Amino acid sequence: MSNQFDLTRSALLSFIENNDEKTADVQPEYFNNTIRWHIGHVLVTPEALLFGFPNQSENVPKYFSDLFNTGTKPADWQDTPPSLSVLITQLEQQRARMKELTNDFLQQDLPYTLPFGNFKTFGDVYEMILQHENEHLGKMKAMKQVVDAL
Repeated sequence: MSNQFDLTRSALLSFIENNDEKTADVQPEYFNNTIRWHIGHVLVTPEALLFGFPNQSENVPKYFSDLFNTGTKPADWQDTPPSLSVLITQLEQQRARMKELTNDFLQQDLPYTLPFGNFKTFGDVYEMILQHENEHLGKMKAMKQVVDAL
């Protein structure tokens, strides 16, 4: 699993590094969020599902939950969102934490249920996170194409 995760996270980081702050905040017509929101969402989702963010994890600032959880949107933000460089650093640090997850941990039963899928273990969730990250990367790439064309 680690090789696939490295490939996925490296593709995301490469995409982010080839963007700028202005592009990250454009919300093109027909899209519900911005590239920055998708980046933050990809950060907080595994943080919540694997590390218990925001209640059991202090790996990322708590206010990221208000910015990037499912159901949030930039139009409702009360706090200033983090810069792309901060998000990159957070994603790199998270990559290191995720690579340290042991097989024993991944085989543990989940202490929660999700409203979709049939996830039983942390390993099941880990695999879903890979798909989730790739899905959001695809959306970000589509958004960037639209923004660049404007």
